[in-house]
Amino acid sequence: MQIKSIKQTSKEILTFTWSDEHVSSFNTNYLREYCPCAGCKGETVLFQTYIPEKKEPLPGHSDVKSILPVGNYAIKITWGDGHDSGLYTFDYLRKLCMCTDCKKNEF
Repeated sequence: MQIKSIKQTSKEILTFTWSDEHVSSFNTNYLREYCPCAGCKGETVLFQTYIPEKKEPLPGHSDVKSILPVGNYAIKITWGDGHDSGLYTFDYLRKLCMCTDCKKNEF
């Protein structure tokens, strides 16, 4: 599934239109909470878990500064606090969609 367009419809909402014309709207706090990068997900590297020290969110934590395409399969969001290492694949974003149609089709 490909993304046709991404629009920031308000400070807190990103709206994605998919190649099948489905529309997904995401709150930026939700997308930041589900950042897929190794640091945010607690990945294991050389048998040690990489978990960043828990801190209060920095200003701009869920503000979108830029969105860049990564090939034909993902986007990279740069957040207002400088974080930018998560690659949001199209498949991952579609699975994050919380609309009633997508939740109904969930396995």
